[in-house]
Amino acid sequence: MSKEQLYKPFEIVYKTLDECPKLEHQHTFFELIYILDGKGIQVINDNQFRYHPNHMFLITPSDIHRFDIEEKTTFFFLRFTDIYIKNGGLSAKNIEQLEFILQNANHQPGCILKNQIDKSLVRPIVEGIIREEQNQDVYNTDLITHLVNTLIVIVARNIAKYLPENVNEYSEERILQILQFIQSNIFNPEELRAEKIGAHFGLSTRYLGKYFKKHTEVTLQEYIARYKTQLIVHRLKHSDLRINEIASLLGFTDESHLNKFFKKNKGTSPVGFRKALRAGLVK
Repeated sequence: MSKEQLYKPFEIVYKTLDECPKLEHQHTFFELIYILDGKGIQVINDNQFRYHPNHMFLITPSDIHRFDIEEKTTFFFLRFTDIYIKNGGLSAKNIEQLEFILQNANHQPGCILKNQIDKSLVRPIVEGIIREEQNQDVYNTDLITHLVNTLIVIVARNIAKYLPENVNEYSEERILQILQFIQSNIFNPEELRAEKIGAHFGLSTRYLGKYFKKHTEVTLQEYIARYKTQLIVHRLKHSDLRINEIASLLGFTDESHLNKFFKKNKGTSPVGFRKALRAGLVK
């Protein structure tokens, strides 16, 4: 599998494609991808998401991804390195936080823009960057840098919504590693048993439970359940997968098991939730 390199702090690419020229691949850098026009499927870490205009994705260095284009698509790519985060003119007091948020953004498929106000901000920023790139007017480099930084901060703000409220860049490295382990194994329930996680990190099951609750203010099982519920909701919203297909993908024994889990955490069945979505009763 190819692994792309980036030899400058950031790079902007703007193109319209009928088909994706690349198979699944990885980067050594971060890549923000904004859909200006077109439809298709984003495939990331074996998860699929149906994209359309105004969706934005963040690909981290650990992600494997590709696009299956169904309708001619205009992409905006912003590629940047962790070096750029440190040296690109971002607020010094926020650099550590930005690094932490972006590094912990993987494993969450689909559009990263969750804040409605931010959604309306992003397209004009992207169009502004493209305009400055094309026109090469006076001070355009400075202006592009400011717009790029604004875009990165907006993305970080939206990604932060996925993280436990009191986990941040100052948290102990071990809790961050445990969270990453859970996210990496979310499709493999056997690996998420407390004794397995404890053994992986050299902790007793009892100590692991206390340690996790102390640093996240939720129990280990509550965190796993919430994260898995988010993934189910995401697939109900953004895919045509049948319930039994979602159950299989997320490691449930069968559709009945998924139904019980989802009803316990959301108060309704997956079918009921999808019907409410189509009726506009939930967002």
